[in-house]
Amino acid sequence: MDSMEGKFVTSSISMALSDFYHVNNGYRTRVSVLSRDSHGDPLQALAAAMDLLQTEQVEALVGGQSLFEAKILAELGEKAKVPVFSSFQVPSSLSLTKYNYFIQATHDTSSEAKGIAALFSNFDWRTAVLIYEDDDWRESIQPLVGHFQQNAIHIEYKAEFSVSSNEECIMKQLRKLKASGIRIFVAHISEQIANRLFPCARRLGMMEEGHAWILTARSMNNFQDTNYLAKEAMEGVIGFKSYIPLTEELHNFTLRWKRSVRLEEVVTGMSVCSIWAHDIAWSLARAAEVAKLPGLPVYNLLEAITEGAKHKGLSGDIKFIDKKFISDKFEIVNMIGRGERSVGLWNSGSFISNRRRRLSSTNALETIIWPGGSTRIPKIRSLKEKRHGEKKKLRVLVPAGNIIPQILEVKTDFKTGVTAATGYCIDVFETSIVPFNYEVEYIPWPGAINYNNYNDLVYTLYSQKDKYDAAVGDITITDNRSLYVDFTLPFTDMGLAVVTAKDKSMWIIFKPLTLSLWLTIATFFILTGAIVWLIERHDNADFQGSCFQQIGTLLCFGFSTLVFAHRERLQHNMSRFVVIVWIFAVLILTSNYTATLTSVMTVQQIRGLKSNENIGFFSASIAANVVNENPTFQGPRYKGLKTADDFTNALRNGTISFIVDEVPYVKLFVAKHPSEFEIVKTESVTNGFGFAFQKGSPLVQKVSREIAKLRRTEKLKAIENWWFQRQTTSATSEDTFHPLTVYTFRGLFMITGVSFAFALIVYLIPWNRDQRQVLLKHFHRYVSHRFARAIRPSPTTPNRQNENAVI
Repeated sequence: MDSMEGKFVTSSISMALSDFYHVNNGYRTRVSVLSRDSHGDPLQALAAAMDLLQTEQVEALVGGQSLFEAKILAELGEKAKVPVFSSFQVPSSLSLTKYNYFIQATHDTSSEAKGIAALFSNFDWRTAVLIYEDDDWRESIQPLVGHFQQNAIHIEYKAEFSVSSNEECIMKQLRKLKASGIRIFVAHISEQIANRLFPCARRLGMMEEGHAWILTARSMNNFQDTNYLAKEAMEGVIGFKSYIPLTEELHNFTLRWKRSVRLEEVVTGMSVCSIWAHDIAWSLARAAEVAKLPGLPVYNLLEAITEGAKHKGLSGDIKFIDKKFISDKFEIVNMIGRGERSVGLWNSGSFISNRRRRLSSTNALETIIWPGGSTRIPKIRSLKEKRHGEKKKLRVLVPAGNIIPQILEVKTDFKTGVTAATGYCIDVFETSIVPFNYEVEYIPWPGAINYNNYNDLVYTLYSQKDKYDAAVGDITITDNRSLYVDFTLPFTDMGLAVVTAKDKSMWIIFKPLTLSLWLTIATFFILTGAIVWLIERHDNADFQGSCFQQIGTLLCFGFSTLVFAHRERLQHNMSRFVVIVWIFAVLILTSNYTATLTSVMTVQQIRGLKSNENIGFFSASIAANVVNENPTFQGPRYKGLKTADDFTNALRNGTISFIVDEVPYVKLFVAKHPSEFEIVKTESVTNGFGFAFQKGSPLVQKVSREIAKLRRTEKLKAIENWWFQRQTTSATSEDTFHPLTVYTFRGLFMITGVSFAFALIVYLIPWNRDQRQVLLKHFHRYVSHRFARAIRPSPTTPNRQNENAVI
């Protein structure tokens, strides 16, 4: 129910039934909707369905948001003899056809597969990469594979993803696909996977000119404009989407539906599944009337639906064939920016232009904007070109002694002898080298554990030209190293940075509580004084006096309860009750404040930056050399540290006061401990990390241009964020303190507020009753007196003045 599609379908069914009975107000039957939330778990969906069948005795079920969930509900419906309807984009599976009580609204996968194959044939594409979801894929993609085989289209690679695939897994798979050189992709996946896949593909440069992506209706039918990141990354994608004619009825219903949904996100229109849900609700309401109508042959609900007459819905004519409501016409859309534009239709084996011209070729389609903003159709190299373009091997030295895996991690499989390298440096290098069609072979350099060893690595690259082509890693560009090798442009920020513990604030005493909690506590102090003053002021001389004296007493009494120093004696039990409750709350608040303040003071071990204190640096970093040569860092004593844990422990126990190191190391360190440490100074005294190549290598300029392109398009920043910040949450969960909030003590304030209200009610109600009795008594005496004077006989004729008096 919390998913976007769940909200769409639920609201669509509710409005559909309301509209149906507004039009057919003479019907004797009424379909009522009872909803249960499956929370996206098929087992919870099963439990909810059983509860509805046993407790509520429902006569139909609507659900099945995934293939597994649909199978479970179909099995349950088969045993309970209850129809199960699904309007979600569940793959059309052969395993579902055996269920007699399962009714599905879906698209014609065979017609869709035929259209995609026709698209390939007309664009002269003969090779593709197939990306699919591991949700019973053999059945769901079989029509597509079959039509590809009939049209001699070769599936070069198949890539499998699941809903549980995280970003790292997706990136790993996409890198393999990118290395294959095939740039035509067909994706048969759900919208949940598509929302994660395309931002990753964009980051790897797989959404640039020369690439083509085709999405099936499985994801396109559910796509909405709420995921802006995925929408922007999908620019240039071609999608097959079930065609829904835009009628006046659909337009009017969509306007009313958008007003009723009340989503925080901006939604441009209904999804295909929510439109199908509307039509299913109408069919169900119509069938319920037929099945219960007296004087006609008794139908069960299933027969009344599947054998009923064809009628019109929002999606067009509704007719169930073999217990399926199938859409066989497709709209071909081109993703542009955050939206989509229609470029044509596919129906009955041919393409139809938006001007309703039916042609067998893709000439019927409007101009397609491909990834990268190009209108040129991406081409696939022939086998002859492919042989000429076979990948050359690039032998790359990588320092194996690096102990910061986010920067660089080198592992060698001793059984196969293959070396694998990962990390920020490798990610940037592979992204930069991919356009030049090289197969990279990583060769570990085991001696890189300090500055001089990195010099040796560079010299080895220079002296053994026949064995090594390049060196990649956290290698700083220096003037003496440039004598032996050529460096690319730096791919990191230049210079050194200084890290220290965060400064102590003079207002640290206020940090344990949020501003809202401070204001709430102050309000309750004043409220306590006000309530006690209201109860005591009539009988207690301590709460009497001039207006200013009473205000002062009110405020002083309220705030003095903090230290239990109020001197006024209380005479009423209700005021004593109020003070006791508030003092109990104050005790809890002060004890929690003290504990939190102690935690804050312990975490922030902050020292002043004095010239005689020790400074740490990474032993393998160039900082070890620079700090002794640059006058900016002369004076203090320096300590070489080997691991990131050495940094943290040394700063915490006072061994060093701050750290001087290269910017990439410092950024990673601060990202892991943002609540404890901060960058206080940077100096551009180093040139950053660069990739080293043999002197005169043409790859230096090419890779440098790619690095410049990555920096310009901010992809370099995205790669840095991926490696430097993805572990921040797990690494800092124990380092970050969270101030106390009003939400934390909501129960305490609720008890206190209720107690205050109770005291006021007990005090005010009796007082109002006594006053009311006194007023009634005086009013009765006044009326009796005036009435007696009016009827008393006068001994003399009253003059005009007496008459007026009587009146």
